[in-house]
Amino acid sequence: MTKLSVNINKIAVVRNSRGGNLPDVVRAAQDIERFGADGITVHPRPDARHIRYDDVRALKRVLVTELNIEGNPIPSFIDLVTEVVPAQVTLVPDAPDAITSNAGWDTVAHRAFLTDITARFHEAGIRVSIFVDPQPGMVAGAKACGADRVELYTEAYAREYPADPERAIAPYVAAAEEARRLGLGLNAGHDLSLVNLHYFASRIPWLDETSIGHALICDALYYGLENTVQLYRRELIL
Repeated sequence: MTKLSVNINKIAVVRNSRGGNLPDVVRAAQDIERFGADGITVHPRPDARHIRYDDVRALKRVLVTELNIEGNPIPSFIDLVTEVVPAQVTLVPDAPDAITSNAGWDTVAHRAFLTDITARFHEAGIRVSIFVDPQPGMVAGAKACGADRVELYTEAYAREYPADPERAIAPYVAAAEEARRLGLGLNAGHDLSLVNLHYFASRIPWLDETSIGHALICDALYYGLENTVQLYRRELIL
């Protein structure tokens, strides 16, 4: 079964909007684990507008499932990841002023940089995933950089799914097949939801992990956090 990693950035956004420690990000992450998630994802950004570096340190001390830290490997991010040593680091090329991730790496143009960063994280015993658009060439480039996995950027799939699911999934199947051929693990994330998740996972049944935050936290406002985690897990049962 594909693993569900819950991105808790939006919980931190609510906390930061008011100050103080409500909601408690660490407690929420522990509850999400208890409710059945297979991992917790965080994406700390330099402006600390949601998850902060100290949150990451606190989470590492208490989590019992996998911690996935994603972000642009700027020097401070590299230092944080090598200090905390999560199970997985996901390299994302987001600009400092980006509202959210909006593109995958060009793993060919940035091969030297990504190869160096991947090697540094491997030295610390951390699994490395590279965030890529659904293009077989970018998947192959990630393999050349030494990555263990790729994470497919699924915004285009989510956008196109309502009109034509088969057309929306086609490039992802091609990219996923290339990852499998090369022996790369496969993750996916961005705008996956209760509407489109099951179809995605059913068409790519060798998918290792999905990272879901915004839609899941939005659904939790209506369904409750525990029920929502379970609803998403059920979508991954094939």
